[in-house]
Amino acid sequence: MKIGIIGAGKLGTVLGQLALKAGYQVLIAGSAAPEKIELTVAVLLPGAVAVTTQQAARQADLIILALPLSHYQQLDKTDFAGKVVIDATNYWQPTDGLLAEILHPGLTSSQQIQRHLADSQIIKALNHIGYHELLEAARPQGAPDRKAIAIAGDQPTALAIVKQFVDSLGFDPLVIGPLVQGKLLQPGSPAFGADVTKAELKAILATYADKIG
Repeated sequence: MKIGIIGAGKLGTVLGQLALKAGYQVLIAGSAAPEKIELTVAVLLPGAVAVTTQQAARQADLIILALPLSHYQQLDKTDFAGKVVIDATNYWQPTDGLLAEILHPGLTSSQQIQRHLADSQIIKALNHIGYHELLEAARPQGAPDRKAIAIAGDQPTALAIVKQFVDSLGFDPLVIGPLVQGKLLQPGSPAFGADVTKAELKAILATYADKIG
C-alpha cells in the first residue's frame, strides 16, 4: 500500500517515518521540485521517494495533507479524484494569512478542503497531536499507554480505511462523527493538543458523547 504525503515539513516527515515503520511505501512531495528535497528524504526518510504533488496524489492509495492549510487552494482536484485524503492541516495565521480569505463562513477547514477536492473523500485526522508527540507516542495494540487519534468523516468506507491506517501507525482510532465534527480537533477546540489515551480523549469530548463512535 502506497501512502502519499503532501508536505515535507516536520509533520510530513514524522508521518512518513511512522508509515515506513508500519511497512507502507511512502511517496512524499514538498513545495519545491522533488530533487530539492531528495537529500532531506534520504536522511530523514530512507526508503521513501521524493515526487511531485501530482505523482503522490495519483499514485498513492491513501493521501495525507501535511501542508499549511492555505495551500489547499493550490491542489488540483483532478489529481485527487476518487482518493481517500486525510486532512492533517491546522490553521496558523502567520503562515496562512487571514482566516476569512481561505475558509468560507460556517465551514470547518476539512469541509472547505472537501468542497475544493469535491471528487475525493476527506477525513480529518492526525492534526490534534504535535508531530514530536506523534513520533514518540506510537505503541503496539493493547499497550496501556497507547494514545488515541480522533477521526471525523462522512464516508463509512473512507473512515474504515483511515481507522486501520491509524491503528497500524501505533494509535487507537476514535471516530467522533461526521466531517463537521472536525471542528472539535481544530486549534482552540476541546481535543486540540490532546496527547492522551482513548478513554481520556472520550472524557475530554464527553459533552459530545452522542457523536462519538
